[in-house]
Amino acid sequence: MALAGAAALAWGEWVNWRWSRALVGNAEGPAEAVVVLGFRNPQASANLVNRWRVRAGVRSIGADDPRGTRVIFSGGATDNAIAEAQLMADYAKSVLAFKGPLVLEDRSGTTWENITNVIPVLEDIDRIKIVSQPAHALKARAYLRRQRPDLADRLVRADDYRPGEWTIVKPLLALYGLWTLRGLTAGERRGTG
Repeated sequence: MALAGAAALAWGEWVNWRWSRALVGNAEGPAEAVVVLGFRNPQASANLVNRWRVRAGVRSIGADDPRGTRVIFSGGATDNAIAEAQLMADYAKSVLAFKGPLVLEDRSGTTWENITNVIPVLEDIDRIKIVSQPAHALKARAYLRRQRPDLADRLVRADDYRPGEWTIVKPLLALYGLWTLRGLTAGERRGTG
C-alpha cells in the first residue's frame, strides 16, 4: 500500500513537471509579462487557489528587471462577486506588497477568453509567462498558440511548478488535468504541437 501511495505521488510530480515545461521556449528580450489566470472565486477575498497563483506569479518575475515586468491578472466575476483579477491584484498589493506594474483583465469567464482578452496587452512583450496549475497553464499556452502563433513563440516557463509543493494533491491535479486537457492534441500535451 505504501509503495502504491509513493508511486502515485511520484507520478503526480512527474506529470505536473512535464506539463510545466510543455509549449515553452527560450525567448529573450527586455519586456516581460506574467499572466496569472484566475480561479472561480465567489467570496469577497482571494481564495486559496488564487492566493497560490498570485504567489507563483510574483515569484515568476525575472530577476533582471523585476519592476519592469508587467503582471496581468486575468479573470472575471463569478456569481456577481468581485472579478477574480481584482481579488488577485488586491492580494498581491496588500499581502505580498507587490509594487510593480499591474494590468487587470476582468471580463473573462473561460480559459479561452482569458487568452483572447490578454492578447492586446501582450503585443509589445518579448517574454510571456502564463501562471496557473501546470495543466491549466499548458491549456492556456495551447490556446495562445492556436489564436496567435507569433505570440506563442514568446512563451517561456513560469515558476508555477516546484517539487514538493502541493505534493499530496498533485496526483488528483494530474488526474483532473488529464480530463481537462482532453481537447488538446497529443503534440500540444507533449509540447510539440
